Amino acid sequence: MTEDDPVDDDPLTDGLLTIGAFAARARLSAKALRLYDRLGLLAPARVDEATGYRYYRADQVERARLVALLRQLDMPLARIAEVLGAEAAGRLAGYWADVESRVAGQRTLAEYLRGRLSGRSSEMYEKFVIETVDVPAQVVITESRHTLADELPTWIGASFGRLEEAAREWAAARGRTWKTTVRAEPAARLAYTRITKAQVANPQILAAFEAVEQWMAGQGLEMAGPCREIYFADWDAAGPTDLVCDVAFPVR
Repeated sequence: MTEDDPVDDDPLTDGLLTIGAFAARARLSAKALRLYDRLGLLAPARVDEATGYRYYRADQVERARLVALLRQLDMPLARIAEVLGAEAAGRLAGYWADVESRVAGQRTLAEYLRGRLSGRSSEMYEKFVIETVDVPAQVVITESRHTLADELPTWIGASFGRLEEAAREWAAARGRTWKTTVRAEPAARLAYTRITKAQVANPQILAAFEAVEQWMAGQGLEMAGPCREIYFADWDAAGPTDLVCDVAFPVR
């Protein structure tokens, strides 16, 4: 005898479904139901203390099927617990917006990789205009952190406000602020290309870096320092086609 089809005459189970019968109605496996119980997604209506058998009410079938449908969206079980709570429709909309954003990024990356793997890299680079500029020595305020690539955009955006505040404090001669460093940057010649806000996203920005590198090689220029992204526009106010950033390499 298994938990799926227990045989007992307990009056407390009258009107309840065994886990096997409930699984059949919900179109789920008993194993999945045990997992959902463990995670707090779908608790049985009753668990027999002596045998451990689980029993469910018929009106729990709808929730079970809803969990199964959300799983078909590849939604993590932890996220399903949130969606099944308050403001379920709004939370589902937020999850799906994240999925579409991720898929759009993957689609763009796939197109970029197809270009590279098919030998069309040179065509991809032709859309970038590369120039050089001589930059005088200057004082810069910096903030450093080791971060993963996918965390970088969030950190860069958050650092803008801190660096702007640090610049105001430095200008007012109040010295260094938390986690920032003031240093002198020597004069340099930069090879750069100017890109739009839309091109800042991966992998478009990778193509911009590679385009500058390829141009440098063709011009016989050597890299004289770490590459950089130089933002010169109001990011929040800029539209997708507005120029916002220089992808640059110090050269000699």
